[in-house]
Amino acid sequence: MNDARQRRKDPLGRILVIIPTYNEVDNIRPIVTRVRTAVPEAHVLVADDNSPDGTGKVADEMAAEDEQVEVLHREGKEGLGAAYLAGFRWGIDNGYDVLVEMDADGSHQPEELPRLLTALKGADLVLGSRWVPGGRVVNWPGHRKFLSRGGSTYSRLLLGVPLRDVTGGYRAFRKETLLGLGMDDVASQGYCFQVDLAHRAVQAGYQVVEVPITFVERERGDSKMNRDIVAEALWRVTAWGVRSRVNQALGRRHTG
Repeated sequence: MNDARQRRKDPLGRILVIIPTYNEVDNIRPIVTRVRTAVPEAHVLVADDNSPDGTGKVADEMAAEDEQVEVLHREGKEGLGAAYLAGFRWGIDNGYDVLVEMDADGSHQPEELPRLLTALKGADLVLGSRWVPGGRVVNWPGHRKFLSRGGSTYSRLLLGVPLRDVTGGYRAFRKETLLGLGMDDVASQGYCFQVDLAHRAVQAGYQVVEVPITFVERERGDSKMNRDIVAEALWRVTAWGVRSRVNQALGRRHTG
């Protein structure tokens, strides 16, 4: 990890904020405008999954107006994880050094992005955390808080990941971190996608830092959270945890 420590001394370089969209026509222009105001040097990539409501068309209009806005048109709805992976690959191929995950619905405050980027100067991956001191959620019902905190706690205990908000999706990666995580075999979606990447980063020995954020429930449009996403997260995290415990036991047996 000597190379990683050296990178953390270097300037951050080119920044790309990746915003996946599916039916976010009412949200995409306001969120991109806020990103461009909060961090004027950042570029934005809208990764649209062929939204039937015209989100992609609005994104194209913004790209025509602003050379720091790009659009990645995808064939159809394949899930959050697939959209982010496509965005990561596009960003790396186009020479970006920092890649940021951000929701389109306004739940991730662009005005807090400078805090994540400042923290990244001393880290390989920064997580915007709702569950560290100073973090909070706004306008969430009790069951959503329980699901989020419970999911993070379950993942932390089962996987041995020392992070308070493992499922959160407001993140800033260094390019080298993503390249070191083995993105080609990441198949999970939704919350589980976030758990997977955080787990991989910790296992690989990268410096992962959490900074407090205020998460605001969307005001327009429909949430993409559903039972299938929750079920996938539960069984995948459980499988990873069991496999990890078995590997540890076998390792102890061989060395004992």
